[in-house]
Amino acid sequence: MGAQVDALPDESALRLGARLRELRRSRGLTLVQLAGATGLSHPFLSQVERGLANLSLQSLRRIAVALETSPVELVAAAEAAGDEPARRVEVARAGSRRPTPEGFARGTAHALVRGARPFTPLIVESDAAEPRETFAHAEDEFVHVLSGAVVVETDGRPHELAAGDSIYYAGGVRHRWWGSAGPYRLLVVKQQAR
Repeated sequence: MGAQVDALPDESALRLGARLRELRRSRGLTLVQLAGATGLSHPFLSQVERGLANLSLQSLRRIAVALETSPVELVAAAEAAGDEPARRVEVARAGSRRPTPEGFARGTAHALVRGARPFTPLIVESDAAEPRETFAHAEDEFVHVLSGAVVVETDGRPHELAAGDSIYYAGGVRHRWWGSAGPYRLLVVKQQAR
């Protein structure tokens, strides 16, 4: 079972749990199947989905891989106020966003909108300089480099991107990214689960 951390406040744990449940169901998985894929117990996963337990960083990564998403997307879901009705027009002020807890996805991620949306724009900042695990999820994703330089690897093929460059990849494409010259900042637009 994953060690509990108190990095997320209760309402964030509720939002994260709701997003995990939504993704699990959209992938056609039961709690028992998710437990088997992650090595976590299904009672613990049930508590997480109900917002009664928090995840360790390691457990969050294992769940993200099993649900074919990324830790960045899951943490952004915890940050976004999913219980708020989606507004037709929403302005996000620079000082109004809370950074994600330290250590998630080797950097920070900020959701730029709140509530249920067909896609989620995120600002991701990191100084990760080495490739780690790859992710593949059913949803499409768009990445635009705001600053720095990154390597975005898609299905094993590296793409060197500098500030101003973008890449789009369809759902199912295995991908990962890392900095090639120090810290970087990305705009990531992730389609929500269908």
